[in-house]
Amino acid sequence: MAVTTPAARTAAAPTKTKAPKARRRPLRHRLRLDWPLVVLTLPAMVQLAVFFYTPSAYSIIAFMDYSPYRPLWENPIIGFTHFQILFEDPYFVDALLNTLQFAFAQLLFVFPFSIVLALIMHSVVSTKIRSTFQSIVYLPYFFSWVLVVSVFAQVLGQDGLLSRWLVGMGGERLDIMRDPDSFMFLAWMQWTWKDAGWGMIIFLAALAAINPALYEAAAVDGANRWRRLWHITLPSIRPVIVLLLILQLGSILSVGFEQYQLQRAAVGWGASEVLDTFVYYRTILASNGESLGTAAGLFKGVIGLLLILAANNIAHRLGEQGIYQKS
Repeated sequence: MAVTTPAARTAAAPTKTKAPKARRRPLRHRLRLDWPLVVLTLPAMVQLAVFFYTPSAYSIIAFMDYSPYRPLWENPIIGFTHFQILFEDPYFVDALLNTLQFAFAQLLFVFPFSIVLALIMHSVVSTKIRSTFQSIVYLPYFFSWVLVVSVFAQVLGQDGLLSRWLVGMGGERLDIMRDPDSFMFLAWMQWTWKDAGWGMIIFLAALAAINPALYEAAAVDGANRWRRLWHITLPSIRPVIVLLLILQLGSILSVGFEQYQLQRAAVGWGASEVLDTFVYYRTILASNGESLGTAAGLFKGVIGLLLILAANNIAHRLGEQGIYQKS
C-alpha cells in the first residue's frame, strides 16, 4: 500500500490558474477606431451641455437672495429660506399633490396599457394588420399637445361630436372639457391616446428578440397560450419593463407643462396646477421669483434622483441590471 505524503498530495493537486484579464486598449487607440461614433454623438453632447448642464449650474440661486440686476457672486446666500417658503405655500402643496396624482395615474394605467397593446400586436399573425394597427396607434405620439387638446375638444367639448349626438338623441349637452371633476379621466385618455403607442413600439422590439424555439418547445410540452405568456413572454421582457419603470419613476414629478397649461382656463387652476406650471408662474410671471422657482425645480430633481437610485437598488436585489450595474 503506497503512502502519500502531504508534499506529494500538494504536487498532485490541480492548480487553479486565473484567466488573464483582457488588456484594456489605451484611450487614444480607442478614439482612433471609434471616432465616427464620437462625431455622431457630439451634437447631442453639445446640446446637453448648453441646454441642460450649464443651466443646472445656476441652481445655486435657490440658496440666494437673487436679483437679475446684479452679478451672481454679489447675491447673498440665505440658505434654505426659499425651500421653507415653498413648503409653507399652499399653492405649492396643491401643485405637488396634483402632480403626484397625475404621475401615479400615468404609472398605473398608461404604462401597463402599452404592455397590453404590445402583447396583442405580438400575437397577431397577419403582418398587414399588425403594421396598419401599429401605424395608427403610434401616429399620435408625433402630435403636439395643442393638436391633442384640439382633437379632444372637437369630440368631448360643449359643441363636440358627443354633445351633438346626445342632443340629437334627446339628451343633455355634455362638456367634459370644462368639468374639473372629470379632468383626471380626461387627462388619462389624452395620455393613453398620445403616449401608449410609443411604449408599445419599445415593448414590441423586446418581444421580437425572444427566441421562437422557446414557444415551440413549450407548445410541445403542452403549455397553453397563457402559460407561454406567463413563463416565457413576460420573463423575457422583464428587464425592459424594469428599465422603463425606473426611468419613469425618475421623471415622476415632471408630468408635463403644455397639456395642463392649455386646459388651465377651462377646468381651473385647482384641477390642473402641477409643479411645472407652478414653476412657470412663480419664475416667469412673478416679480423676483427666480429663486423660489429654482428651489421648486431643484426639489423635483432631487426627488427624481432619489427615486431612480431606490428603484435601481430594488432592481439589483431582484436580479435585474437596472440602468447601471453595481460596481
